[in-house]
Amino acid sequence: MIVFVVGIFAYPILSLFRYSVENVGTSAYQPTTYAGLGNFRYIFSDSLFLTALGNNLKLFLCVPVMVGLSVILSAVLFDRPRGWKVYRTLLFVPYVLSIPVVGVVFGYVFQYQGVLNTILRSLGLDLLARDWLGSPAWALPTIMFVIVWKELGFGIVLCLARLMSVGEEYFESARVDGARWWQILRHVTIPQLAPALAFYAIVELINMLSWVFAYVYVMTLGGPMNSTVVTEFYIYQQVFQNDVVGVGAAAGVVLLGVVALLIALRSWMGRSFAAHGYE
Repeated sequence: MIVFVVGIFAYPILSLFRYSVENVGTSAYQPTTYAGLGNFRYIFSDSLFLTALGNNLKLFLCVPVMVGLSVILSAVLFDRPRGWKVYRTLLFVPYVLSIPVVGVVFGYVFQYQGVLNTILRSLGLDLLARDWLGSPAWALPTIMFVIVWKELGFGIVLCLARLMSVGEEYFESARVDGARWWQILRHVTIPQLAPALAFYAIVELINMLSWVFAYVYVMTLGGPMNSTVVTEFYIYQQVFQNDVVGVGAAAGVVLLGVVALLIALRSWMGRSFAAHGYE
């Protein structure tokens, strides 16, 4: 098992670090040479890489939106309104769909002559029609909307699972004391959801760094004018389009370092919640 784990995980990671300090030759006539920190100096002076990092940070704004919506919708479903199981299923279905499929569908929806603009024009709302994926100002927010739509179901089911493990007496006591729905949400539901919300937030922050390539590749290819380039897409361009493996590997090391910090934060928060009696 140790050999299997080393072969699957450790060797590729070590190779990534090795390539990041080399000028990797792409043919027999271009031998590999030692580059030291040259690849790292290059990426941090490359405006495209800085733009990609900035776009990943902008995608972080999706996380508080998803967390807030997950809390509210899971609290509504926890009250078991008529048909709540159907609503739960409908909200979770987008999460299990393939990202390329979602990207292709929404790519057609958000085209300038696509479904959304056609509906807006038919309703006489021409002023609201936009070139959603062809405008630098709207392309990234549109992708962010698609990400929220797809990832929200995971947070809702996670919060529901947590709420169903909480003793009903907490909510009954609050109702007996005359607490309104919003008061119960603030003083009972959210505190009980804290471990699940922390887990969900960290997982989605990691996703915003290392799991958005497919959205960008299918919907915009990094355009228009590099407004939707993310770190993963930058690595893809450097390695598979520009044949500069060392530069792509250096960017991969930076991305790996940030993700490792988030994983460490998740582990620390898990231990902290366990120490305070949350399971």
